[in-house]
Amino acid sequence: MASAPKANAIVSQSGGPTGVINASLVGVIEEAKKHPEIKNLYGAIHAVSGIVKENFIDLMKISNDVLETVAASPSSALGSSRDKPDAEYCKKVLDVFKKRDIRYFFYIGGNDSANTCFIINKMAQETGHDLRAFHVPKTIDNDLLVTDHCPGFGTAAKFVACALIGDDLDNRSLGGIKIDCIMGRHAGFLTGAAALGKQRDDDAPHLIYIPERGVSLDKFLSDVESVYKTLGRCVVAISEGICDSEGVTWAEKLAKEAETDSHGNIQLSGTGALADFLADRIRDTLKIKRVRADTFGYLQRSFAGLQSSVDASEARRCGIEAVKLSMTNANGSVAMKRTGNSKNYGVELFRTELANVAEKTKSMPAEFINKEGNGITKAFVEYALPLTGGLPKTEYLGR
Repeated sequence: MASAPKANAIVSQSGGPTGVINASLVGVIEEAKKHPEIKNLYGAIHAVSGIVKENFIDLMKISNDVLETVAASPSSALGSSRDKPDAEYCKKVLDVFKKRDIRYFFYIGGNDSANTCFIINKMAQETGHDLRAFHVPKTIDNDLLVTDHCPGFGTAAKFVACALIGDDLDNRSLGGIKIDCIMGRHAGFLTGAAALGKQRDDDAPHLIYIPERGVSLDKFLSDVESVYKTLGRCVVAISEGICDSEGVTWAEKLAKEAETDSHGNIQLSGTGALADFLADRIRDTLKIKRVRADTFGYLQRSFAGLQSSVDASEARRCGIEAVKLSMTNANGSVAMKRTGNSKNYGVELFRTELANVAEKTKSMPAEFINKEGNGITKAFVEYALPLTGGLPKTEYLGR
């Protein structure tokens, strides 16, 4: 491998924001300042869209005090984009890199961002442009391959768990049925996190439904009725991507004119239709009067003041590691390997090939899902709980 070139670098953030994506950004910035090989570090506003428009800011001039505030702030400080670049789009990006002598590219995002890195890096190699393209992982869905877990998931999991802790106490006080619809198109990790704050045997959520296990409406209603007869109440956590027994998403069946994004995905999070539909079916079929439903939507990914300390630290480390790796490698994606156990938690960072992450997703392992398909196991709690950085304890007197 040739020595690291003395040239300019660029960093941007893509896809859905998270509570710690800015920690990764700050990690890239602070490490880039340590390497004389990097002359300037540009921040591209709104991801690849900002790159082709050359809408940049000088990140080397931002004070450390401001950077620390940025690191603790949710959402994407540089803005984001849902553009999915094709070959022609990526060529425009590479043309800007050549024009600006940019030979270090740090892209913070999910599997589509890894694919963008992969395409641009391949084009650069084919044209003889020495580019170091590195993907920095992020996603609240926790569905990237290779890495044990994804920066952004721990903080979103903390939000979901805390919301369900509060929802449980609220439901205890008045009874009835409560439905919480949580993000997760294909993977159930975030919906499963609803159970991480359970402290008592009868704590909510009492039922959890995730995309990996289809469920019919009849089975859903039967489960709810069973819990309600036992406890006099029932709190349900359900994924926005839940499927019926034929594998068709319930949201898709409900949406007559479904909104789609630039990746062709049906819009699941911008509407409360699924939660409202389920609440109506419970009222009509089970004749239970007090039924309420919430769709968490975008609150899960950009809630200020609720960062997981573990998640923020790991996100920052991933940004730092990407820059370090770029000094000795042509490209790659940063990944985490878990060390120790749930009581002695830690991670090691390593490099994996971009092709191993690009446009690929993973699902909840079978050992994380209960046999009935309406809950999660102790193994999942041991996996996910350390990532939240700790959850609040509560007490309830009205037994």
